[in-house]
Amino acid sequence: MAEFRDHIEIEAPPEAVYAHLVTEDGLTAWMGHRADLDPTPGGRFAVDIAGHPVRGEFLHLDPPHRVVVSWGFAGSEDLPAGASTVEFRLTATEGGTRVDLCHSDLPEPEVRGHADGWANFLPRLAIVGAGGDPGPDLWRPLPD
Repeated sequence: MAEFRDHIEIEAPPEAVYAHLVTEDGLTAWMGHRADLDPTPGGRFAVDIAGHPVRGEFLHLDPPHRVVVSWGFAGSEDLPAGASTVEFRLTATEGGTRVDLCHSDLPEPEVRGHADGWANFLPRLAIVGAGGDPGPDLWRPLPD
């Protein structure tokens, strides 16, 4: 299994950024078109991204410092619902918040597509987290 790591800086306090990871309106402001979330340990994590149903559960919540969810796709044999893990670590900085992302337990063939997705979505989180509007999300998955 492989992992993908990245980080961003957001001009907002961790509390503001955290809300964009655990609320339906917050999450869909930067990623996905519909979300159904129950931000409690073992609670539902469901977001539809470009027609793909991401399904998993909240594994760990430490407001406003850390969110860990399981991640996969409903009906997928390559990366089934809940098969991988996404961790967001939020660290207060002088200018706001550093967000460290680690997407682990990815089958090697899935890394390229997920890296492309995170390259689209993390900058959108930075804009939304700082109170901006990232505009419409036109991202689509890479072709196989």
